[in-house]
Amino acid sequence: QKNWIGKSSGVEIRFLLEKGGSITVFTTRADTLFGATFMSLAPEHPLVTELSAGTGKEAHVRSFVERMRRRNKSSIQSDDYVKEGVFTGAYCINPVTGWKMPIFAASFALAAYGTGAVMAVPAHDQRDFEFAVKYGLKRVVVIQPANETIDPGSMTEAYTGDGVLMNSQMFDGMENIKAQGAIADYLEKEGKGRKTVNYRLRDWGISRQRYWGAPIPVVYCKDCGVVPVREEDLPVILPEDVEFGEDGKSPLVSLESFTKTSCPVCGNPDCKRETDTMDTFVESSWYFERYCSPRYENGMLDPECVKYWMPVDQYIGGIEHAILHLLYARYFTRVLRELGLVEYPEPFDRLLTQGMVCKETLRCPEHGFVFPDQVLSGADETRTCRLCGEKVVCGRIEKMSKSKKNVVDPALLIRKYGADTLRLFCLFAAPPERDLDWSDQGVEGAYRFLNRVWRLVRDYADAVAGTAPLDDKENLTGDLQSVCKKTHETIKKVTRDIDGRFHFNTAISSIMELVNTLYGVRENFGSDAVTCSVIRFALESVVLLLGPFVPHIADELWEKLGHKGSVLTVKWPEYREDAIREEDRLVVVQVNGKVRSRFTIAADAGDEQIESAALSNERIISYLGGRPVKKVIVVKKKLVNIVA
Repeated sequence: QKNWIGKSSGVEIRFLLEKGGSITVFTTRADTLFGATFMSLAPEHPLVTELSAGTGKEAHVRSFVERMRRRNKSSIQSDDYVKEGVFTGAYCINPVTGWKMPIFAASFALAAYGTGAVMAVPAHDQRDFEFAVKYGLKRVVVIQPANETIDPGSMTEAYTGDGVLMNSQMFDGMENIKAQGAIADYLEKEGKGRKTVNYRLRDWGISRQRYWGAPIPVVYCKDCGVVPVREEDLPVILPEDVEFGEDGKSPLVSLESFTKTSCPVCGNPDCKRETDTMDTFVESSWYFERYCSPRYENGMLDPECVKYWMPVDQYIGGIEHAILHLLYARYFTRVLRELGLVEYPEPFDRLLTQGMVCKETLRCPEHGFVFPDQVLSGADETRTCRLCGEKVVCGRIEKMSKSKKNVVDPALLIRKYGADTLRLFCLFAAPPERDLDWSDQGVEGAYRFLNRVWRLVRDYADAVAGTAPLDDKENLTGDLQSVCKKTHETIKKVTRDIDGRFHFNTAISSIMELVNTLYGVRENFGSDAVTCSVIRFALESVVLLLGPFVPHIADELWEKLGHKGSVLTVKWPEYREDAIREEDRLVVVQVNGKVRSRFTIAADAGDEQIESAALSNERIISYLGGRPVKKVIVVKKKLVNIVA
């Protein structure tokens, strides 16, 4: 959002034109003014055609401007965008050096930012440097890095770092950061510029030529002009008796029963209603506040309900929403606060921007991009197109899109693996804020894990039937104590990872570890009541913890364990700190930085006890061989380092 708003503090500088008039430039780098050697204008700048008039350059300039008008403007700021331009035939004067600066219409200059004119400093801006090299323009170094001399003639790229000024008259020797303010002050004093703040943000045009959207409540009257609909006649309701044509235009334009209306001021019956509708962002920017009191009829919002429910605890959306929708919603909330309708400045407490699902692209030389099911994989890992037999080239991993056909059909996957498998893979493959690289092997892995859980519950279901879960490890020993402790640790880890942190992948990983623990010790278990009670506690915990991730299989397993209803209605399992507490601690012993022994000691043992145990350890005594100990360091009760 900060980049989208694009706040820039800088200076507006006037460059006098050689033949009268001036060009105003906005820059955040007044420290480079003495190195400005040419001027770049956006092709759309109104001065471009005016300056070229009578110079013999008119045709070239006109052709360039027309070509630039047809370009894709979204790629202008990318690093690999081609920098090109055309000389207008005109010059301006650098206000501090007096140099004549040729004026170019340049492809990379933006009409929507600043004034649409850019003072070009090729020695200290890479875009300007590349442009100057291409068109043989002068380069003047005005910022010199510490302990280094830059030769403008041998430069291979612009110097964009900090340093001290040179070739800058009375500002020579000044650090460039300090010089920014000093030069700005000088320009203001001399009447050649002024300090100002610029924004990339522009006015929001909310009018849309489509049916779906809130009608704009405006009437056009021949006598009164543009007139707002009376408040008592609001809201204007979209008509439902519309017919959509194949041309894609809004049906409201030709619907006379909607467009024809009377003037709210003079009553003229021959008036026309506005047929444009509002951008849907206008509604989605505050719907969450209206949700607090949807049936409130005395205003936009019920103050008490909004005060109780707002602000929203958690905002979750794609990265594209982190700019536009979030920005609009914040703006609307500020307006509502100014109107006294809400008390809070921000509508959302926390933000999570979820990543994209990505997959490799597949391209056939005959058919272009192809769908994964149109590709045949051979035993030697070669891939061929099912449509023509040509070899398919595997491209880079990109965001899934229909245009590049790197998509998977969820319906097919659900039929083969079930919806739970798909959910588990997506949640386990990557943290929610990161992009997810699709993997068929990963889906298979999720499917195998759910089958392991199913078999585990199935195998124990009869044995644990009728027993109560036992979650107290106090009187347990061996594997049963380990399982009980591991179960409590898993509940704690999963609870913390889900609650507010959204670390679903690590939460699922913890459940997998618990399942592996149960498989690892199952051969040692008997069928006595205590064993069955501990196993029941562990199995019920696994099923309940899996519930939010794979609700369908969790409900089935919950029923197999003798319960009724959905796991989603059951109280979340709780862990006990006393069950997690370590009884013993493993301590590693190093002598002169190399591991020589290990031992276990009570978890609550102090540093002195740990040091004593390390020095009396038989392997350490043998290794030291009577050498005197110079120093003993105990690190976090886990490591003892002996210096001898």
